[in-house]
Parts: sequence; C-alpha cells; structure tokens
Amino acid sequence: GAANHGVSCSSEKEMKATLRELVIYIVFLTDLCILTFGRVNSEMYHLNKVMARLFLDPYPEYAGSGFQGIRSRADFWRFAEGPLLDGLFWDKWYSNMTETLQNNDSHIYYENLLLGVAQIRQLKVRNNTCSIYPYFQSLLEGCYSEYRYQAEDTADFGLMNDSEWKYTSASSLSPWYWGSMGFYSSGGYVFTLPKSKQKSAEKLEFLRENNWLTRGTRAVFTDFSTYNANINLFCVIRLVVEFPATGGAITSSHTYSVKLLRYVTSSDYFLASCEAVFCLFIITFAIQEVRKIVKLKKAYFTSTWNCLELLLVVTSLLAIAFNAYRTVKVSLLLKELLSDATVYPDFYFLAYWQVLYNNMIAVNIFFAWIKVFKYISFNKTMMQLSSTLSRCAKDILGFAIMFFIIFFAYAQLGYLVFGAKVEEFSSLQNCIFTQFCIVLGDFNFEAIKTANRILGPIYFVTFVFFVFFILLNIFLAIINDTYSEVKADFEVTPSQELQIRKFFSQSCKKALVNLKLKKPEPDRGTADKSLGRKGFSAVRRKDAPQLSNRHNADKKSHVTPSKLLTWNYSPAEDATTAQSYVTTAEFQQLLRHMDTLEKEIIRIKAKLMRTVRTMEMLKEAVSKTTQ
Repeated sequence: GAANHGVSCSSEKEMKATLRELVIYIVFLTDLCILTFGRVNSEMYHLNKVMARLFLDPYPEYAGSGFQGIRSRADFWRFAEGPLLDGLFWDKWYSNMTETLQNNDSHIYYENLLLGVAQIRQLKVRNNTCSIYPYFQSLLEGCYSEYRYQAEDTADFGLMNDSEWKYTSASSLSPWYWGSMGFYSSGGYVFTLPKSKQKSAEKLEFLRENNWLTRGTRAVFTDFSTYNANINLFCVIRLVVEFPATGGAITSSHTYSVKLLRYVTSSDYFLASCEAVFCLFIITFAIQEVRKIVKLKKAYFTSTWNCLELLLVVTSLLAIAFNAYRTVKVSLLLKELLSDATVYPDFYFLAYWQVLYNNMIAVNIFFAWIKVFKYISFNKTMMQLSSTLSRCAKDILGFAIMFFIIFFAYAQLGYLVFGAKVEEFSSLQNCIFTQFCIVLGDFNFEAIKTANRILGPIYFVTFVFFVFFILLNIFLAIINDTYSEVKADFEVTPSQELQIRKFFSQSCKKALVNLKLKKPEPDRGTADKSLGRKGFSAVRRKDAPQLSNRHNADKKSHVTPSKLLTWNYSPAEDATTAQSYVTTAEFQQLLRHMDTLEKEIIRIKAKLMRTVRTMEMLKEAVSKTTQ
C-alpha cells in the first residue's frame, strides 16, 4: 500500500501514534495556559505598586520618617504615628474636605476598603539568653540574644493589664515568617488599631510612652488587608521591622494581590471548566505513568522524558491540592473573618496558600512547555541538540565537579576575606550569587579592593582568569566538539525529518483522493495483477538477481513477451502458503535486528569518515612541513 512507497508500516504507525499524542498534548497545554494566565492580569501589579508606594515612599512632609528610613525604635514610632495612620485612614477628599466614612470604614485611595482593622505584633527574647565573658559581667546589666524560638519571651510585661502586654499564642493556621535575621513564629504581643484615626493615634502614643518596645524586641509586624471591588482583588500587606542583636533596624515589606473570590463572572466559570478539564487530563496522565512504572520498574527512570512526565504529574497534583485547600479555606473562613469589623481579619494565611498555588502552577507550566521538545524531536536541528546534550552528559558531569570545586573554594575565600565589610560577601550564599554575577560581567571591584587592598585584586584577577577564561572555555569546547561529532553522524544518517515529510505528503494525498479532489495514482499491485492475467507471474526471489543481470546485459535491446517467456518464471505462491514461512512476530523481530544493525553500521561509517578526514589533514600538514 502507501506505506511501501516511502515510509515503512511500523514507522507509519509510530508516527501516527506520536502525532495523535501531540494533538492531545496541545489541547492539554492550551487548557493549562488558559486557566493559568486567566487568573493573572496587570492590575495585580498596579495594585501592589500603588500600595507599596503609599507606605514605603512617604510624602515630602514625612521626609525622614518613612518606613524604609527606620533605623531605630524611635524611628518606628515616628512612622507608625505619621505615614502609617495617614495611609490607613482616608477621611479627607483631595480638596481637604472632611469626608464622612460610611460605617466608619476607610477606603484607601478612595477605592480599596480596609477590611477590619490593622494589627501590630512584636516578638521578644528573654534577658540573659546569651553568654557573657566573666570580665564583662559586672559591666553589663543584661544580655539579649538574637531571635530563636527557644529564647522567645512569653511572660507578661509592662502594665500587664491588656492584650498588648500579654503573650498571645500562635494560631495553628498562621505560617511562620522567614525574615532577614531569623525564622519568626506567628505568636507574640499583639494589639489592633481602632477604627478611628484619632483613637489609633492616642493608642500609639500611649504605647510609646509606656515603652511597649524594649531591648528584647526582635521583630515588629504590621498587618492589614484591603479589598477592591472594582477589580475583585484582595491586597494583603505586611510591613516588618527587625531589630537584630547588633542594634539598629532592618525593614522589609510584602504585598500580595490575590483573587480569593474566583467564581464571580461568566469568564470565571469558563476558567472553572478549564480547571475541571485539567484535572481530568492529570488523572489520565497519572494512570498512564503508574502503568509505565509497574511495567518497566527501574527501567522507567532511565528515560529523561519519563522523569519529566512524572515531575509534571507530581507538580500538577500538588497544584490541584493547593488550589482545593485554598478554595475550601476561603469558603469556610471568609464569612468568619468579615463578621466583626473591629477585629483583625487574618487574610495573610489565605494569601500564603494562594502564593504557594501560584508558584506551583508556574513551575508546572514551565515543565509542560519543556515537554513540547519531546514531540518536535523529529526535526533535524532538535535531534542534533538533544543528541549533543545526551552524548556529552558524562563529560559535562566530570567538568561540573571540577568547576564547582574551584567555584566553592573561591566562594569561601571571598566570604572569609570580604564578608565583614562587603554586603555582596556577607554570607556564603551571597558569595555564590556574587561570583555568578562576576562571571556575567556584573561586579563591584572597588568594594573588593577597599575591603582588602592586597587579597582583593588577587582574588578578583585569579577568579576571572581560572573560571572565565579557562573553565568556561573548556565547557564550550566540550559542547563544540560533541556537536561536531553529532553533525558528522547526521550527514550519513537518513533524516527522520524527511520520513515525516513523506508521511505528511502521503496523508495529504490520501485526504485529497478521499475528498475526490485528486485522481488516485495507479497502484503497482494492480499492474502486477494485470501482467499475471496476461500469462506472466511474479518473479521468485531466487530468480531476481538473474532477471536483473539479464536486464542489465540487454539494457539497450527491446524486451519482447516471447523473450520474457524464455526466462525462468513460475506461478506466485498462494498467500496462505507464504505466511507459513515467516510469522509476523519473527518478521518484526527481524526488522528490529536490522534497524539496530543499520544504526551500528552508520555509527562505524561516521567514525571512519572522521578518521579519514583526520588522516587527510595530517597528511596535508606533513606535506606542508616537508616543503
């Protein structure tokens, strides 16, 4: 049939299966992109930007009292009683007309409803939680260590009459916070700001005068949430001030724009249907991968594509689990959080799980797009790329060991020499990232030189020389040499891309014939049958060389029917008799052996060609030398 004209039957079946799988995967990828990007828009960025600008970049009249300018506990109180209150309570119009707040609710920028009230929480450590050298014990009244959970202070202090002076245990739902100087629990000494701006100012002044912040204070968290009905987005804001054991203050902020109410408009319900389709796809893929693992066992993990597919299924299942948990918690907690307008609604917990889901779906869609390479590997360029990477994997692994030994040696040298003076080298992690930046050409040589006038230039010059000029060029040489070998192999290898083109061409011709837009081509089998009806039968396999030789010997002469009759012809075997010689399984096994043998011969031929070219180059070099 058609398969015999250019593409073998087994290859045709394989290509049909691959194309069918590709079409299904394109549908899956389209569905994933729709449900992923349908939940994200540029309004999230703009909402984050305006909120961050309001609290982090103060107005000119608050110069020196902005959040990012906090350097001490006194600076924190100036920020809280100034820019923070003005940002939270919008009780005046742009013409300075006092606006009556409905239900005493504040609308930040007149569009973002402040949900409940803001909360301020501090974490403290106990006195005498660090060791003092005996010579200094008489000179120091106390010692407060850096924050750690074992040293956290939970005793009442100060006036000891209200909640802000008493320790509040951490909620089981609230996640811990990973700050610049430590990992902080979700408990602490907590108070909320009243709904009135004036009462909030009075409360802050009262706490400041009664020393609510002490020497043991290690972190202060300011949390509040807003809702913008125009774009159906919640904005959860956390402002963090850390007071390290060294003194001073370190500020950081986090603003999350999340869509917690996901099913409101018709487009939202369309995205919900896409989510359902995505779940069906993932369940199907998971069943397929489980069957493969059961069938192949350890051999399953030897394939890179199998590992990628398994990783895609795992990340998808995690994304589905995060989304389901977040959706259930929103439906259960939202009404409870908004039931009392005088308490702080902890939307940070919901935003935390929304961010986890966003991160997981982002990783998921990354792996989904990488998997597309599996289906376009029939392209010659893609085959050369994948063959180059797979063939040089062992060489790259050996090179990577040598590279990272030198790289981490320089990282430790930089950390020990410059860590106390240069921010980029203040930790081993920062040293690693800084050295990657140096490789990319982004560096601050003056800071290194200032930190150490002797070792600084030596470190920089030797690092650039060994890593940039030597190691990176070795890496490129490995890739380049392997690519040259692969390219030489492909010059003598039948192009699979050509077979794909033939398959598409044959498929298009079949479609046109079926639609009666093109006349069918005459089949060779029909011509053979016609010849048989006229008294001529098919040639036996053993007589084919004889027929070929006779035809070549008499190429120029006219072959008459009478001359054909003098040659050795015999009736063709019956179809049922022919099947008794070779079974289908044996034939398929023979094809596989032939395919393996052909690949080995092609590989040997490619190596011989490279050897011949090398010998010719050596011969030319010798001849030039003798001349």
